[in-house]
Amino acid sequence: MCGVVVLVDPDFFGELDRFELMVRKRVSTAYAGSRRSLLLGRGLVAVGHREYVPGDDFRSIDWRVYGRTERLFVKQFEEEKSLTAHVLLDVSGSMGFGVPRKFDYAARLALGVAYLVGKQNERFSVSCFSEDVDAARPKRGMHHLSSVIRLLEGVVPGGVTAFDRCMAQYQGFIRSRSLVVLISDFLFDLEGVVSGIYRFARNELLVLQVLDPFEIGLVVRGDTRFVDLESGGSVEVDVSPRFAGEYRERLESHNSRIRGVCDEVGASYHLLSTDKPIFDSFFEIMSVR
Repeated sequence: MCGVVVLVDPDFFGELDRFELMVRKRVSTAYAGSRRSLLLGRGLVAVGHREYVPGDDFRSIDWRVYGRTERLFVKQFEEEKSLTAHVLLDVSGSMGFGVPRKFDYAARLALGVAYLVGKQNERFSVSCFSEDVDAARPKRGMHHLSSVIRLLEGVVPGGVTAFDRCMAQYQGFIRSRSLVVLISDFLFDLEGVVSGIYRFARNELLVLQVLDPFEIGLVVRGDTRFVDLESGGSVEVDVSPRFAGEYRERLESHNSRIRGVCDEVGASYHLLSTDKPIFDSFFEIMSVR
């Protein structure tokens, strides 16, 4: 179905205001010098060390520490206390599945994060991706948020996901340590997911996996025709209890690998079902670890 979809109403942002204190606490924690603060980068005053992760600048490795510990650590330096938030939203064909569509739920998450960051007078962008990424420039202000809302309300999910390629394209747009929010169903090649996440390992990273309850539980039984919303291909399957059990095991293994990679790079990972109240999801996401 084409046309404009109303994603949010004024009450949506009013409800989000109650999370503002949680956002301030999270940013304050980062100011205090958490292990992977988004506010630490190249500056004048060294404030500590953290373990090296793939993608870090080799020039920032402290070789004296390596000589003592035989482990790689990079120096951290105090940097200007400002935040840029980059929200990357999957708009591929698979995001059109479900009622409500996964895209609608994911878009509300993207707008909520943008609003909460914007309320702190920080810069934010929401960029859509499928086969390629439509990179948006980070800006400040509620006028910018209004433009993002109009953009997302006109989106019709479509195309095939090329996740790692899109992440590689966007990687060059990030000039300093930032908050990066990846929102997708992540139901595609696992190695591409892993590679794409690693590209943003140097940033404060939120990984939000949005799935429909049907995809999580596969509650149907008997002869069922499944259609791939990205390729258009279809397959007939006799969904037995054993088949459904194997499906859930494979999905859990897939998601567990994503969760493990997020743990490795210090990212926050959240699996969110579209039947979960949206503000419950925001509470989970915004809670300070």
